[in-house]
Amino acid sequence: MRVDDMTLDLTPRGAASIEALVNGPIQTNSYAVISNDECLIVDPAWEGERLVEHIRTAHPEVRVLGSVCTHGHADHVGGVAGVRAVVGDSALYELCAKDVTVPRANIEEQRAMWGIEIPDPGEPTRLLAEGDTIEVGDVCLQVIETPGHTPGGIVLFAVTERGNIAFVGDTLFPGSHGRTDLSGGDEAAIMRSLSKLAKMLPPDTVCLTGHGDSTTMAHELMQNPFMQM
Repeated sequence: MRVDDMTLDLTPRGAASIEALVNGPIQTNSYAVISNDECLIVDPAWEGERLVEHIRTAHPEVRVLGSVCTHGHADHVGGVAGVRAVVGDSALYELCAKDVTVPRANIEEQRAMWGIEIPDPGEPTRLLAEGDTIEVGDVCLQVIETPGHTPGGIVLFAVTERGNIAFVGDTLFPGSHGRTDLSGGDEAAIMRSLSKLAKMLPPDTVCLTGHGDSTTMAHELMQNPFMQM
């Protein structure tokens, strides 16, 4: 499947509650996606054990499945090892195939640059690609490849009975986009990814970002200069 060939399924399916958990050395947004007594953690940034403990305490009926990461930077996979340790051998760790070498390289870079120690997440249990889907309870997350911040950045899009949501990682920020000056970054690629999102995501989609405030696709189409190009 070519990237441009993907068509999103816009049929509403299931309901999900989303809890944002800000954590880690640079205040990453981790998200607990809960549907029908199942939970998947998007971008467990730091102290995965504590993330799982928090979710289990707040939602004792919920089974934590594991984690999926929008890209492989250390501040988005830093809690994966902890999540896997607590959840056990069944824990999911899903990452785009094009980012499979990024976590260990970026962990080493952060250790060398800032002295931050981050546990190795281990090998992914599943390598994701454009058009793949991830089931969480009654909700289906659709994988959209959005390279630029990293080679294997992805957006996770779901059409729920309560509206459209997209976990955009560090691809899109309110009025801006993710950094492309880091190793593996590509400014031309992220501009293509933003153009792709502008065409694919419905305007009412709530975009849950990797850092800072959320936004909507409608707002970004009107206000984000990088989506006007």
